[in-house]
Amino acid sequence: MATLTGFQQDRVGHFIEKDPYAVLDYSLDWTNWMPTGDTISAISITADAGITIDSTTNTNYIATAYISGGTAGNIYNIEYKITTTNGLKDSRNFRIKVVERQI
Repeated sequence: MATLTGFQQDRVGHFIEKDPYAVLDYSLDWTNWMPTGDTISAISITADAGITIDSTTNTNYIATAYISGGTAGNIYNIEYKITTTNGLKDSRNFRIKVVERQI
């Protein structure tokens, strides 16, 4: 499983909150899942309509998406798909709950 930091969990699965104005990076660390000697060679990150994947990047074990937009009160599914140098493929999903953040 990918390592998650800052995420919350409910009965449906993992989610993280985001303000509609925020442009933030969301990273999944695949180190604990990745077989020894294997690394990420390609990523594909997609999102439900209404929220935007601005850009993506990856290192040997971490896939990152910079995400913007969304409408307060809506929940969006984000899917990370990776392919490794040894040809393994895997996918993980989480949700972003867009909320107007307060101090």
